[in-house]
Amino acid sequence: MIDTEQFTLVLRKFTDAVEAGDGSALSALFTPDGTYCDGFYGEFIGREAIAKMLEQHFWGHAENFRWIMMDPVVGENIGYARYRFSYTSKLPGVEGEQVVFEGMSQFSFREEEIQYYREEFNTGIAVSQLKFTPEHIAKHLAKRAQAVRSRAK
Repeated sequence: MIDTEQFTLVLRKFTDAVEAGDGSALSALFTPDGTYCDGFYGEFIGREAIAKMLEQHFWGHAENFRWIMMDPVVGENIGYARYRFSYTSKLPGVEGEQVVFEGMSQFSFREEEIQYYREEFNTGIAVSQLKFTPEHIAKHLAKRAQAVRSRAK
C-alpha cells in the first residue's frame, strides 16, 4: 500500500526524470514489467522500453519539458493527479513552437513501484498548437476516437 507522502515523492521523481530526459530514473520507478501508456506514443512495457520512450520519443521530438502535478489523491494501490504539461517542439516545420495542455494521470502500484501509468488529455489541444493543418488534426482526432471506440467494445 502506498500512502500520500510516498505518492507525492513518486510524482516528484517521475516529473523530475521526464524534465531531465533521464530514462533510467523514470524506468526505475516502474516494476520490471511495468507499463507506461502515453497519450501520444502509446504503450511501452518494461523498464528498457520506458527509458527508450522518454529518451527517443519525448526528447527526440521536443525539449524544455515542464510537468506540474497537482491535487494528488491516493488509495490503496492507485493514485491520481491532474497536471499541466508543456514543451518546446523540435518537429520539422514547427521547431520552437510551445505546447501547453492539461490532463489527468493514473498510477497503479505494485507495492511502491508503478505497475501501470496511463493518462487522459485532449490531444487535439496539443496538436493544434503545433500549427498542423485542419486535415492533419482531424485525421489525428479520428484515430484517437477509433481507439476509444475499440476499447468500448
